[in-house]
Amino acid sequence: MRITVRGKNIEVTDALRDYVTKRLGKLDKYLELDEAQVTLLVERGNHVIEVTIPINGMILRGEEETSDMYSSIDLVVEKLEKQLEKYKTKLLSRRMRTQPNVTVRELPTNLAELEKEEEDAPKILRTKRFAMKPMPVDEAVLQMNLLGHSFFVFTNADTEEVNVVYRRKDGNYGLIEPYFA
Repeated sequence: MRITVRGKNIEVTDALRDYVTKRLGKLDKYLELDEAQVTLLVERGNHVIEVTIPINGMILRGEEETSDMYSSIDLVVEKLEKQLEKYKTKLLSRRMRTQPNVTVRELPTNLAELEKEEEDAPKILRTKRFAMKPMPVDEAVLQMNLLGHSFFVFTNADTEEVNVVYRRKDGNYGLIEPYFA
C-alpha cells in the first residue's frame, strides 16, 4: 500500500511517518489496499489525524483527535479496522447470495451471526420529497438554520447545480458541490 503522509502545523518526522506506515499496514489483512492519504495536524493543542482510503469506487475515511498524535493514530486505525471488517462482511454475504456454490476462504464461522448483522444494518425508513427553488448559498444556510437541520440540499442559483450546505463541528459551515470526473 502506498501511504502519503502530510503535516499541517506539525513536522512529519521519520519516526512519525514510520509509525503511521506500520499501523496502517495492518489494514492489508482485511483487503488489499492500493493507497492511503494521511493528514496529521495540530490545532488548539489537539493532535488530529485524517485518513482517506479509496476502495473500489468507495471512500473509507477516519478521523481522530486526542492530545497525543500516537494515540490518535492508534484510534483511527481501530476505527478503520471496524469499517473494513463491516465492508468485507457485506462483500462476502453479497458473494454468497449471488454465487452460493463458491467457497470463500475467509467465511465467517457462524453464518447465523452474519445474517443477524445484515438484519441489524441500517435501513431507509422514510423518503422525503421537496421542491428545490434556486437560491444563493447564504440563503441556504439561513434556511437550514431556520429548519434546525445540520444540512440542507438546494439548487445553487449561481451554478444551477444541486449543492449541500452543512454545519461543521467547529461551528462553521461547509458546502458540497458536485464534481464529475
